[in-house]
Amino acid sequence: MSLNMPGGTLPLDLNAAQREAVKYLNGPCLVLAGAGSGKTRVITQKIAYLLRECGYSGRHIVALTFTNKAAKEMSERIRSLVDTRLARGLTVCTFHSLGVRFLREEAEQINLKPQFSIFDATDALAIIQELLATTDKARLRAVQQTISLWKNAMLGPDEAAQRALTPSDEEAARVYRSYEATLNAYQAVDFDDLVRLPVRLLEQNTAVRERWQQRVQYLLVDEYQDTNECQYRLVQLLTGDRAQFTAVGDDDQAIYAWRGATVENLAKLTTDYANLKLIKLEQNYRSVQRILSAANSVISHNPNLFNKRLWSEHGAGESIGVKAIDSDEAEAEWVGLSISGQRFDRRAEWRDFAVLYRSNQQARVLEQALRNLRIPYTVSGGQSFFDKAEIRDVLAYLRLLVNEADDPSFIRAVTTPRRGVGQGTLKTLGQFAATHGISLFEAVFQIGMTEQLAPRQLEPLETFGAFINRVQARAQKEGPDSSAEILDELISAIGYERHLYDTLDERQAQARWQNVLDLLAWLKRKAQEDSLTVIDLVQHVALVSMLERHDEADPDAVKLSTLHASKGLEYPHVFLVGVEEGLLPHMGREDDEQVLAADANMLAARVQEERRLMYVGITRAQRTLTLSWCKRRRRAREDVVREPSRFISEMGLASPVDASPDPQANYSPKERLNALKSLLQKT
Repeated sequence: MSLNMPGGTLPLDLNAAQREAVKYLNGPCLVLAGAGSGKTRVITQKIAYLLRECGYSGRHIVALTFTNKAAKEMSERIRSLVDTRLARGLTVCTFHSLGVRFLREEAEQINLKPQFSIFDATDALAIIQELLATTDKARLRAVQQTISLWKNAMLGPDEAAQRALTPSDEEAARVYRSYEATLNAYQAVDFDDLVRLPVRLLEQNTAVRERWQQRVQYLLVDEYQDTNECQYRLVQLLTGDRAQFTAVGDDDQAIYAWRGATVENLAKLTTDYANLKLIKLEQNYRSVQRILSAANSVISHNPNLFNKRLWSEHGAGESIGVKAIDSDEAEAEWVGLSISGQRFDRRAEWRDFAVLYRSNQQARVLEQALRNLRIPYTVSGGQSFFDKAEIRDVLAYLRLLVNEADDPSFIRAVTTPRRGVGQGTLKTLGQFAATHGISLFEAVFQIGMTEQLAPRQLEPLETFGAFINRVQARAQKEGPDSSAEILDELISAIGYERHLYDTLDERQAQARWQNVLDLLAWLKRKAQEDSLTVIDLVQHVALVSMLERHDEADPDAVKLSTLHASKGLEYPHVFLVGVEEGLLPHMGREDDEQVLAADANMLAARVQEERRLMYVGITRAQRTLTLSWCKRRRRAREDVVREPSRFISEMGLASPVDASPDPQANYSPKERLNALKSLLQKT
């Protein structure tokens, strides 16, 4: 039901704060949206309001999110709110998707061709590994993360070198310079460049900046607390002096400092925009009050930028359980038995339960316990669909079609399946390409004029090159209607199915080939739904592989997830395990702990972020929340004595329930087995 007055197409069930956030249009607006307070609803209703009642055209409104899933959900909601004609041209996407669109249009301005490649983290790491000539994964990832943080802070190689204070930073700065040169040679960008390069061009080119500011007449940004310096600058440049934007965020859920996000961006808005309108959403529509009170109590120990307290009309709810358990194995078994019992008693489904933990390492023992109890489960943060070897093999061909200067894709495609191109041939080809400053693919057609390769070495290269050229010419010439046909012909010509069955046992080959078929089906569907050419598809896939990975189904299974991966999700019943000092709050590696001990400010900042992570975990629960901690936990083959996390006492539980005593504590082995069988029979 909606009101029939100015601004009156808004739903009647919007609360006062939500209504104010939707209708405010007199300049920049910051909506502080607590967990479960309906922030997505506010954003979508505001877009509908702009389109229906404020005369905005869809093509002049941009809404930015951090995941494809969030963008998709937002788009679907908007489609249900407004006429399709009104929403025509509306942009709802991630920061990085907008960056791709920008770079496609402005490629010439930054010496990129429109068919540039987008390198994911694996591709980038391979370049860094080659530059460092090491297999030390920790060292490689540290350099990669440092370069990423520099890019997100808008620091180029020269500035990074000037700011490098430690030997590891100096090494990263040297690699950064060569890494950038390699990307340029490949006509490629990495994930961070998708925002950094548009920002740099908008800053330097007045004509480009004015054109985009005219296009983006109203901007909405979700999860603003997760923005980094580069993304903050992008918002400023797109909105200009007009500053017509709404930022929605929650300083209490800022948990991504390790990847460059800065919660200070929320505070910066108050200083950079004197006329900023601040609106707080404090009514929670997700959880019972006991859970919210515990969350409020924990986060109150942080120096909050903005004071807010969540409240709910869902009633008090059940007491929060706290369980002390002897070991991590016993903890995992207890969680499994508790879920089995509660599922039966509450007439719930498996998907109603989630087990959240701080570190991925905690998942192993939990998985083992659930398997033993025959409890179905899914694990968040496992191997991505797009990281599977067979998927990367197929995508290498597609990427090469788009950008023949993409040397990593060339190497993967020309050697998989095997076609007589060995390491010796590739080495000679690589040396020739480097000498002449050209790509490996281009070198194929020039090295034949020399005597550097024997005919038997040259022939498979030339055959491969001619094949790619034929498919590429067709992909560039034909439109979206031909995408499915081109994909089928490409896979057939590669002979990838035969390759799998020739190199693997039948079961493995069948599973991997099914993954390839799933990929093809998904690509064809995207091509049809969004009218994408094969060229468009490749850049779309690059974004999906990094932002969304693959569309996860929602099977009837218990969800195992890290606290970081659980953000934005909710479950009726949540078990938060390993709530111990040293694990939650987590202090990092031993060498990190030494650094933190020597720097009180750094230690305080770490604990504050961990406290926000605890807050996120608590607020995932809708009806019940149960915490557990171990008196001893296995670490590096040793049993380490643990203490309950400071966050448990900070929850302010008047009388924390011991989550019911272990029903099997005094059982004999036979009685224990019978109890397990009984629970399994119930399910």
